[in-house]
Amino acid sequence: MDRLLHDLQYIKGVGPRRSKQLHRLGLDSVFDLLWNIPRAYFNRSNTTPISCLQNGQPASIRGKVGVTATSRSRGGMIIFKALVQDQSGTATAVWFNQPFMKGVIKSGQEVFLTGRVRLSYDGVQLQVSEYEVIADDDPHFQILPVYGLTEGLSQKLLRSLTLTSLREYIGFYPEILSEELKQKYKLCSIGYAFNNIHFPETRESYRQARRRLAMEELLLFQLQIGKAEKRAAAEGYVVHKEKSELVGKITDRLSFKLTPAQRRVVREIFADMEAPCPMNRLLQGDVGAGKTVVAALAMAKAAASGFQAAIMAPTEILAEQHYLTMDNIFSAQGVVVARLTGGTPAGERRLILEGVKNGEIDILVGTHALIQADIVFDSLGLVVIDEQHRFGVRQRAALSRKGTAPDVLVMTATPIPRTLALTVYGDLSLSVIDQLPPGRKAVKTRVVKPEDRLKVYHYVQEQLTRGAQAYVVCPLVEESEKQDLQAAVSLYEELNTRLFPGLNVGLIHGRLKPADKEMAMRMFKQGQIQILVSTSVIEVGVDIPNAAIMVIEQAERFGLSQLHQLRGRVGRGQMQSYCFLIANPKTDEAVERLRAIERTADGFQLAEEDLKIRGPGEFWGVRQHGLDGLKVANLSKDLKLVEISRQLSRELMSCHTDMTIEKYINLKFNKSNQVAPN
Repeated sequence: MDRLLHDLQYIKGVGPRRSKQLHRLGLDSVFDLLWNIPRAYFNRSNTTPISCLQNGQPASIRGKVGVTATSRSRGGMIIFKALVQDQSGTATAVWFNQPFMKGVIKSGQEVFLTGRVRLSYDGVQLQVSEYEVIADDDPHFQILPVYGLTEGLSQKLLRSLTLTSLREYIGFYPEILSEELKQKYKLCSIGYAFNNIHFPETRESYRQARRRLAMEELLLFQLQIGKAEKRAAAEGYVVHKEKSELVGKITDRLSFKLTPAQRRVVREIFADMEAPCPMNRLLQGDVGAGKTVVAALAMAKAAASGFQAAIMAPTEILAEQHYLTMDNIFSAQGVVVARLTGGTPAGERRLILEGVKNGEIDILVGTHALIQADIVFDSLGLVVIDEQHRFGVRQRAALSRKGTAPDVLVMTATPIPRTLALTVYGDLSLSVIDQLPPGRKAVKTRVVKPEDRLKVYHYVQEQLTRGAQAYVVCPLVEESEKQDLQAAVSLYEELNTRLFPGLNVGLIHGRLKPADKEMAMRMFKQGQIQILVSTSVIEVGVDIPNAAIMVIEQAERFGLSQLHQLRGRVGRGQMQSYCFLIANPKTDEAVERLRAIERTADGFQLAEEDLKIRGPGEFWGVRQHGLDGLKVANLSKDLKLVEISRQLSRELMSCHTDMTIEKYINLKFNKSNQVAPN
């Protein structure tokens, strides 16, 4: 198993520079590369002659590139076109708002393209959703994997590295299932599974490979949960007994009354905190349902009982938001709140560490920085994890180990159907805030065609003159972090100079320094910035009551849950709020996703819709959806495998030592493993 930890830097064809590029994809070892599951596939044998293409239908073609050109539409959208010819005819391949394609698709190349056909007076057009440049030395497989990329990496390189790893290392991969268990549950071998998930021979071989690897992930997940429960039972527990009236004082000072759903959930949490066993509870609530105040009351109970509390958020923006909220709630009661993130200055960090260690700080708010080794609590009694889907079980456990079995409250605004929540968070009890505060106006949502883009911005300008503020979210560029940034900067420049020259336009993205992010958000909150251009970094946690407009460019590139989260950033004040989704969907799934977000604002209903839309999906070109580190298993279609994995986990624990299982679990879920040189 240790051979699987070999650093990719020492694999032939990699080296230090490419190693850094692979690291950006989370690929450090051979093990990581094997689990780098293709996001789609190209079936080279499944093509249609250009002369036989039918209007409105999805299709794949193979041909040679002729001339290419880039233009701009009346609405300002950049369009890249390439003339592609096969033996039967010629088609124009079109990419919308992807200017970087002019550096990818060039005259003389042979390409494989997938998209939707449009027949018009000027010929055949293919609106491309997937593309593949075919080189002479490509692997001679009919079905080729398509991987997620980052700047500087190509499909050719990743395929070559994956093939090398399969040939040289697959024999070292642990086969934890006996022949008897594989036959009993109709599972293929682990080696066959990896070979056919990356380079499937047939549709059936892919199906068998996917089933085995989905089972492998779910099985390890179940084993991880079982081991966490065993550890918690052996470590002891914290019992919260209030020594002051802090909870009552905090409740009385709130500017609003708790909803019945909030009061019910608070009772459930308090009962757990008073019980002689560790609390492990998942708190679900739609955007705006009031999870933060429930968490604040839980932390008040911990402080009143003589314990410290910690709340960990996935982004510095969300951590800052929580810090300001908690400081506002607790400062008048003498409860000391501090924040700690990766951007905290060294001197301030030392003071915070001292205050946490000697008990002077009661509540610590932060990001992943909270789980660093040098952070020691005096008496940690409650751990709150916000947006749990952004963290893994390991990170939750790492923060919990800062105390002696503290109570754990996990929060998420990403609605999950109850059956799936109990599956994914099988070690947690479940509380749901299924009621929004009274009087909140629903956000009016509209899907808008790209040709009507300027009309949207004219309407935005009207609303801004009435005192509203607006978010404009730029599209995701999946292949390149640098292009993500370029897309945000380009959109900012267009709005700032061409569309809204007299207004204050701000820009925020993941690469900004923490201090610059804080400044931009503070200026937006204070009304000094009227339009904030952003990447999806503002997806969660940002609370600006005056922000009443959300415009999402190329909305078809975002998932349903992400669109719902982004929309949740508006509609928090008294003004009527609007969400405009500028989109040109090219697949039936994207159309259904946008229709769903347009017709309902109920996050739990959208979660059910998402399951219906994604369903089992089509075989070719299907993206691998995952949750909490699952790269193959899809909980919208693998519920039967979940049940089998539970049974298998019980059987496995009886025939493997804890050390064997622990090592494999750590390889799969713990990215902090040291990578061994070759």
